[in-house]
Amino acid sequence: MKSHHQILIIGGGTAGIMTAARLLKKDKNLDIAIIEPADTHYYQPAWTLVGAGDYDYKKTAKPMADIMPDHVQWIKDYATAFAPESNIVSTKSNGNITYDFLVVAPGLVMEPSMIDGLKEGLDKGIVCSNYTDPEHTWEVLKNFKGGNAVFTQPTTPIKCGGAPQKIAYLAADYFKKHNLTHKSNVIFATPGSVIFGVKPIRETLMKVIGRYGIHFKPFYAPHKIDSENKIIYFKHVDPDENKCVINEDPAIGELAIEENIIKIPFDMLHIAPPQVAPKFIRDSSLVNTSGWLDVNHHSLQHNKYSNIFGLGDVAGLPTAKTGAAIRKQAPVVVDNILKLIKHQEASNKNYKGYSSCPLVTGYGKMTLAEFDYDSNFTPDPKLKRMLIFNSAKEHWRLYMFKKVMLPYLYWNKMLKGQDV
Repeated sequence: MKSHHQILIIGGGTAGIMTAARLLKKDKNLDIAIIEPADTHYYQPAWTLVGAGDYDYKKTAKPMADIMPDHVQWIKDYATAFAPESNIVSTKSNGNITYDFLVVAPGLVMEPSMIDGLKEGLDKGIVCSNYTDPEHTWEVLKNFKGGNAVFTQPTTPIKCGGAPQKIAYLAADYFKKHNLTHKSNVIFATPGSVIFGVKPIRETLMKVIGRYGIHFKPFYAPHKIDSENKIIYFKHVDPDENKCVINEDPAIGELAIEENIIKIPFDMLHIAPPQVAPKFIRDSSLVNTSGWLDVNHHSLQHNKYSNIFGLGDVAGLPTAKTGAAIRKQAPVVVDNILKLIKHQEASNKNYKGYSSCPLVTGYGKMTLAEFDYDSNFTPDPKLKRMLIFNSAKEHWRLYMFKKVMLPYLYWNKMLKGQDV
């Protein structure tokens, strides 16, 4: 196996595969290797629907060998460390590998240990997460007979920031369809100040919350989980210290037990675990002060090492971590690497923070949030022409777009380096 490559990519997820495929579309003679230890590649956006019983989990997985681009050398190994001054990546089994250009795209990792009690309770009993085991979420949902169904998310950045509320809406719709609404309380608790940062989408989602009668709890950061006694503790994190602290809600058994700490009993708990960059990234010289890859927000070029680029979930960008974001990031990275190969400046700074979040609001209902760094609502012109209606509003066509069209485009277009 070669120990030097013109372009070395860390990560065989969406970002790594798409970047490699797009590079080879431009020049099939490029020498590219991908370091990726996993045997299976997952289409994770569908896990929301898996958790609601509306998608087959098996259809979200394909062998890594089937999606690895032709002419790429697959190094089935773990990256463990960097020596960027010497253009070296160390691996677990294959020693040191050198490169001319490096693309860092290993995604992120779950870190349940950051919430007391989560590691012990996750994916057991009535504690579940679409992020880790969506099939277990579906089992919990099917077995729910009433009481408090709590949905929450951590204070860390997470992949697909809207996912924790999507499953809340689907669960509320499921309870409605199964005559459980009258004896169920759906609670959505978030450390954030609003349900969504993009105004037209926020207006739609507040109507959805009203329609289902969801108890919306802003400034609630999950602090501790007692899965044995079925209690979750939140820290109230409103930055306005002059505000009246907490409104207890007897209807859901909510109780303030000390200053800024609230407890809520649950009969179902869905949580997005805290998420961080992989340890070998956090321990490197490549990260910013928050522990994410330190790249230019518009060119995706590393701020210190000019022959290193980063994209996808590991990148320290002030936008949502989604596959849609990668769709706009990858062409910029590819263009800049090709420029550097030709001894030109990496002058493409066209990434404006585009991301999108398909917000499922019930079975057969969805709104599509598309936005940039400034939280402007920015519908993709191609998609807008295809849908011919306001995607900030709920529509069944959007749901079918997520369930049928997006997986097709992902496997057959995006991962093959084609424009979509």
